[in-house]
Amino acid sequence: MMIYSINKYFFKAAIFSALVNILYIIPTIYMLQVYDRVVPTRGLQTLLFLTLILLFALATLAFLDRTRMRLLARAGVRLDMMVAPVLLDTSFGRPDWPGLRQALRDFDALRATLTGPATLALFDAPWIPIYLLICFLVHPWIGILAFTGCCLLPLVAFATARSTRGKVEQAQLAANISYTNQDALLGASETIRALGMRRALVTRQLRQREAMIATQAQAGLSAGSFLALSKFIRLALQSLALGLGALLVIDNLISAGAIFAASFLIARALQPIEQLIGTWKPLIQARQQYRDIQALLATHATGSVKTALPAPLGHISVENVSVMSDGQDGALLQNVSFCIAAGEIIAVIGPSGAGKSTLVRAMAGALLPDRGKISFDGSHAQDWDPELLARHIGYLPQDSALLAGSIADNIARFSIELEQDKPALDAAVIVAASKVGADMLIRRLSDGYDHQLKPGGKGISAGQAQRIALARAVFGDPAILILDEPNAHLDTEGDAALIMTIGTLKGSVAKIGGSQR
Repeated sequence: MMIYSINKYFFKAAIFSALVNILYIIPTIYMLQVYDRVVPTRGLQTLLFLTLILLFALATLAFLDRTRMRLLARAGVRLDMMVAPVLLDTSFGRPDWPGLRQALRDFDALRATLTGPATLALFDAPWIPIYLLICFLVHPWIGILAFTGCCLLPLVAFATARSTRGKVEQAQLAANISYTNQDALLGASETIRALGMRRALVTRQLRQREAMIATQAQAGLSAGSFLALSKFIRLALQSLALGLGALLVIDNLISAGAIFAASFLIARALQPIEQLIGTWKPLIQARQQYRDIQALLATHATGSVKTALPAPLGHISVENVSVMSDGQDGALLQNVSFCIAAGEIIAVIGPSGAGKSTLVRAMAGALLPDRGKISFDGSHAQDWDPELLARHIGYLPQDSALLAGSIADNIARFSIELEQDKPALDAAVIVAASKVGADMLIRRLSDGYDHQLKPGGKGISAGQAQRIALARAVFGDPAILILDEPNAHLDTEGDAALIMTIGTLKGSVAKIGGSQR
């Protein structure tokens, strides 16, 4: 899917690469003509016209090279436009997917590889036989020397691949773990500072980075050794080509100009191979990144548009729902079944770890159960378009989960990004806040509804966040209201507002509440 979306750019870049490689032969012809025609005859006029032709050819080469790089740059933009929306949508739809946090980084790295020097080297590689043929036309011994180099360097590349494959994969895995842990620690930086854990966690993070750096260094040292060997082979062959050319000139088998032409042709024939060896590590990483991203994208729903079902009245059926732990070594929920009628209020009470939050998350669609099914008004949750179903469900998670943006945007579930009727959205936001008694609370904040929250919803107290999240839950008059410990951070005023809200909404919605109180 990813490659097919940009193959036309690659095809055009390959055509320009062919023209570029043809023009790379011009300096060789120029050398031959200068040494074989201009110097013996002292033909200044011939030198002038040859130089003008050379400059025109080199200018054309530079233009074509720039054009193919622009094509690859456009391919990168096109690839991002085609894949990034699907990747982001799939990522939000599969929060349980391993390596989810790394998916977009992997895609950016893959895109950079596909549109970078490694791809240019791949485009130049098919022209190696052409340069070898020209070397044989100069003299068979020159061709044999070039052919020897073209055999030795791929052997070095093969040895590089075998030596670095496992090390590169280990280094990438270690880097992913380190970055994921660092993101989690940064998110909890206030708690870390308050509990005096900063130095301890810095030491722990540095220890993880040491392991990451060690594996990266091993992979880099191994690849660097082979890269140095490939450079030695190329430089040695170029120098040997000069010596061999001189020997052939002494025997009157080639002209003097062919000495330098042979060295240039061998260097040009070996350059793509050396570039591929130099970019072998990114190519190996790109292959693994491609597989990971394809596996994630394969879970994206690409079927036909689901039939739009009527708005649910609030009847919920949970049948034999089971949710396994992340390690698949136990069940967080096992064979849970019950029914709730529209307008009915149900409280789920139990000790910590009993699975209350897991149950309400599954009912709200925040996670997918491993077994069983959840139905709304007799229709399986999977028969609904998830976005359409979510509009009929008001969900208050345990941790509020407010996002960076204005309070109005959070209450409106960021609908402004999809809808342009801002006055109507603003009116619905105020209605939702008024229903839960949060209108005056929000107005007292600086900038009111336009008060900007930081990432993670920071910038307000936990109680204020709880009230705003409750307003978000009732936004749009959902038929089903699912609240996970809605009074966990509320004061007396907030508790009273919550009770009033539930009483107001009763009869028009079904309500689920989880609490340890």
